[in-house]
Amino acid sequence: MFAFASAVFFLIITPGPGVLSAAGVGAGYGFRPGMRYIGGLWFGNLMVGLLVISGLWALLLTIPGLRLVLSVTSLCYLGYLALRVAAAGTTIRFGHTERAPGFGTGALLQFVNPKAYAVNTFLFSNFPFYPSSLLIEVAIKLMILNAIWIPIHFTWLQAGIVLHRLEMPPSSHRRVNIVMAASLMVVVLIAAWELATNEIPIGGGS
Repeated sequence: MFAFASAVFFLIITPGPGVLSAAGVGAGYGFRPGMRYIGGLWFGNLMVGLLVISGLWALLLTIPGLRLVLSVTSLCYLGYLALRVAAAGTTIRFGHTERAPGFGTGALLQFVNPKAYAVNTFLFSNFPFYPSSLLIEVAIKLMILNAIWIPIHFTWLQAGIVLHRLEMPPSSHRRVNIVMAASLMVVVLIAAWELATNEIPIGGGS
């Protein structure tokens, strides 16, 4: 159980599309919009986890081209988020929009993010600690996952809000935006490299 909790912590705490975008929404729009966005991230991740647990994800991957479509869609979406961060100029936020990214935006990010599927598959396929009941083990794992996932994402949200409130010179704001955008682009480039170097069966497969 400790090994599972440790794996959850280190997989989530490291910069990725979910936590980085939560920080960006917090910096640009404040706590309440950020809370709605995180709610979408949480819902999307929960649905992905349930898909993995039920085995439905493995079944969906038998649909020709689905995995490739999801991978390309997620890369384009994350690249778009990175561009919005970089385009914010001297303000630490996503590029100017009248409406903040909301619940649906957060949920969509998880549904098209292959990392969400990979992480959930890894977590729920490994670290057995309750062999007498798979149902109880899965329930405990879900509780541990959420107990770690929620505070980590709110910590990143708060970090974005704090950065926005700091009285930094415009050049510092610009540098922070560039670092945040570059971090997202690193995620995009790594995923693109994996997509290019690992053959994805067009007819399905894992």
